[in-house]
Formats: sequence, C-alpha cells, structure tokens
Amino acid sequence: MKLVNNMLAGDVLSLARLITKVERDVAEVPEIMRGIYQRLGKSYCVGITGPPGAGKSTIVDRLTAVIRQQELTVGIIAADPTSPFTGGAVLGDRIRMQQHYLDEGVFIRSMATRGSHGGLPRSTGGVIKLLDAFGKDFVLVETVGVGQTELDIMENADTVVVILVPEAGDTVQTMKAGLFEIADIFVVNKADRPGADNLLTELNMMVQHYPKERWWQVPVLATQAVNNVGIEELFKQIEKHRQALEGSGQLLERRRQQRRREFLETVEHRVSDELLKLVEQDEEMSRYMARVEAGELDPYSAADEILRPRTLLASWSRQLAEKRPNE
Repeated sequence: MKLVNNMLAGDVLSLARLITKVERDVAEVPEIMRGIYQRLGKSYCVGITGPPGAGKSTIVDRLTAVIRQQELTVGIIAADPTSPFTGGAVLGDRIRMQQHYLDEGVFIRSMATRGSHGGLPRSTGGVIKLLDAFGKDFVLVETVGVGQTELDIMENADTVVVILVPEAGDTVQTMKAGLFEIADIFVVNKADRPGADNLLTELNMMVQHYPKERWWQVPVLATQAVNNVGIEELFKQIEKHRQALEGSGQLLERRRQQRRREFLETVEHRVSDELLKLVEQDEEMSRYMARVEAGELDPYSAADEILRPRTLLASWSRQLAEKRPNE
C-alpha cells in the first residue's frame, strides 16, 4: 500500500491520512495493520488520565517539552468529546499544544470519542500502532476526562499516570472510580491549592497499605503544571516505571496481554458483523428476527436456534450459493 510505504519513509501527511482511515474504520484497515506490523515495538506509551479539570492537557504539554529536551520524539493522542454538529473532536490540537505545533519532532492528533464510554475512542489502539511504526519514541495518550469509566487506558498504555487535584474529593472517591487500580503513578496537580497536602498524605497512605505490585511502589507526586513545577520528576518516575517493567518482565507480559485482547476483540467484531449480515440477508434467519420482534419467540431461544451449527452451516451455504456466478 503506497500510503503505508510513504508513512514508513517519514511522510507526516501520509501518517495523518492513515490515522483518518483507522478512525473511520475503513475496509483497508486490516491491510494497513499488516503493512506496519513488522515495525512495531519501539514506542513507549504513557496514558494520562483523571477527572475533568485536573490539568491533563497542561501535564501532557509540559511533559512533551521535557521529553523533547532529551532529543526524543513524541506522538500525542488527545481524546476529546464528540461534536454534536460535525461528529469530530470538540477541541483542536492547535488549542491544546500551541508551543509544540510547529515542532517536527511532535505529532499531535485530537480524536473524538464517537460514543465510546471508556475515556478513549475505540480506534486508539490502531492510532498508537501507527505512531509507533512512524518511529515516535514516546506516545502520550490523554483520555477525555469522563471520571469513573476511564479504564480503557490501561489496555493501551505501558505506564498509566492518574492526575488528581485537591478539590476533586477524597481518596475514597478515587478508589470508587477505579483509578486506584489502574494507576502506576499518582500526580496531585495544582498542588499550591488548599487541601493538596492532605490529598498527598492520604494517597501515600493508600498506596503503602495496598501495594499494587511487589516489584513497583506507586509514587505520589506533586505538580503545578501551569508553573512547570514537578514535571521533570514525573518524567523520571515514568522512566523508573519503564525500567521496573522491563526488569521484571512485566512489559513483555503487558504487551502480550494487549495483543491477546486485540486478537479476541477483532475476532468478536468480525464474527458479530458476519452474523448480523446472515440475520439480515438470510430468509430463515430473518424469520427468527421477525418472530422475536413480534414477541412470538424470546431472544434467548432464538439465539440458541441461530447458533446451532446446523442452522449456521445451512445459512452460510445459502449465502455462498447466491454469490456463485450462474453457470
């Protein structure tokens, strides 16, 4: 595929076009993924998550500057709410990361959630792969900030940074939101505000009483991203976590789990699509659907009938017969 070859050769415009294709889930996506597969594995992915208003965008902005000082390249995926008018991202990358917009070592993409409830668009994994194949040293993924459902990030990132602010509430709410379970690093941003010391103390007590892993003690950091305070320490902790993952073998294990999950989700998606086509196009399958819609047959019994090997085989055979050219 010419577009893939151009992107692998360093063409930024081709990268942007491929990301658009992955976002739209076009028919060429499997071919695109096959074309970049051998180039994957270089990038290190950091997820930035937390409640709305925690300063995630500012953290990403300042962290990018620190990474660039190390002469490393950065890809940024910023998840935004979906516009009700255009279907695209409400916020633009120029607004978010103005100081990096003209930096050739930084690629920024705002992505609309498009109905996803896990804090990230469904196509995020594919876009991370494209940035990886393009050669970015780090990929920073910022979630949309939906509060209690931002668990998709742990399925895509190597290190998850959870950003909190003093006014976000007590640590019990953090645990309820599931953020405690996914955090590899805690950051209390806007640490100059009242209540920051108490939140830092509570988080430190929590991570000490409930250690996440034997090989990693979750650090709790204080930052003032607007004033560029604490960002270098955050990058150091990200690097320490990366070293801990590599030293314990957990980085390879996490990526194995990610590939396994992607495989199962891909199979599930393909089977679901094919089954839906059968139900819509096959006469016998359509009868089952009509009976369910009319209330004559319960969905569970209909599903059992449809999923019987004999029924599926007969439907697929009819579909194949219809596709054969007339002799």
